[in-house]
Amino acid sequence: MLNFEYYCPTRVVFGKGAVARLPELIDKSQKILMIYGGGSIKKNGVYDQVKKALAGCDVLEFSGIEPNPKYETCMKAVDLIKKEKVDFLLAVGGGSVLDGTKFIAAAAKYEGNDPYDILTKGLAVKDAMPLGDVITLPATGSEMNFNAVISRLSTNEKLAFASEKVYPRFSIIDPCVTFSLPEKQTINGIVDTFVHTMELYCTYDVDTPLQDFWALGVLKTLIQEAPKVLKDPNDYNARANIFWCATCGLNYWMALGSVQDWATHGIGHELTAFYGIDHGQSLAVVLPRLLKNQKKVKQEKLAKMAREVFGVQSDDESVAADEAIEKTEAFFNSIGMKTKLSDYGINAGEAAEKIRARFAGRKTKLGEHEAIDADVSFDIVSAC
Repeated sequence: MLNFEYYCPTRVVFGKGAVARLPELIDKSQKILMIYGGGSIKKNGVYDQVKKALAGCDVLEFSGIEPNPKYETCMKAVDLIKKEKVDFLLAVGGGSVLDGTKFIAAAAKYEGNDPYDILTKGLAVKDAMPLGDVITLPATGSEMNFNAVISRLSTNEKLAFASEKVYPRFSIIDPCVTFSLPEKQTINGIVDTFVHTMELYCTYDVDTPLQDFWALGVLKTLIQEAPKVLKDPNDYNARANIFWCATCGLNYWMALGSVQDWATHGIGHELTAFYGIDHGQSLAVVLPRLLKNQKKVKQEKLAKMAREVFGVQSDDESVAADEAIEKTEAFFNSIGMKTKLSDYGINAGEAAEKIRARFAGRKTKLGEHEAIDADVSFDIVSAC
């Protein structure tokens, strides 16, 4: 096991009626900016719950955060914050709303010329506004980590940053608010959580059996609960289990002392930036092909996954690893997630060329061994 340090100051309030706990978690004397997306929270009742809980507080609103939060939109929120002298940010919505809010929190305190430098130059975030969230979509795990991913329209880029300064002070998770989610969003979230777990687990062994079994437990739970929630969207227990999988899928418990990958996300972000396909869709397309391409270095973990998650009996490591890859793609397909670029009207050869050119320009190297460069990425995407 490798050395590690873990810090997470986020208070998680989980369960039915959790939104009503807001007054206990937020300073009512502060000016609050409530940030949300396109209005789904007004349809599912979450908006009304939040407004009721914050009755008597000074609350401003900023709406319009996109499913892939745009830098341009976030900067409009920064302007409002500075104009109105906002004290606290409250994200209400899915992971994209929370990611956007994290960037807004950092950009509002940025002292340089262009906050986009945080993304392009990897600059350290020296300060950020305090924030909390009412999370409504199980997917990104943003509710219990310090990561965010932001897109920019003018450059067709999708870039990530991380800073302890943007940890949510609290995250409210009520699985009941997910009952009304469109099936597509439910499926995207399940796939996103599955791939997060694979990015943390499926590398090479450094003797972290507990972390491995945490990861494999998340995968098994997703496979077990996904059919239940798709059959009955109002199944509270299934919704709760999937939501907690999503939160734990990227709060880094299962990565402690171990090795991480993130190549599937790195390539998937480019597919979303260039073609606008959903984040979950991009991951489902890339992961099986990346695992096949990198099977040799991931074989031991894949074989373990095959036996522990899918019940494969083969003692042959190579055969078991192949089974894990095939059954992973079959699981995605079984819940209605398509796994080929052609399914989305995208030419794989064209996409591969675009991504190779971009990665070559950036001198990108992805994966746990930093062995996935522009040319290897081309091979992976060509096979998608």
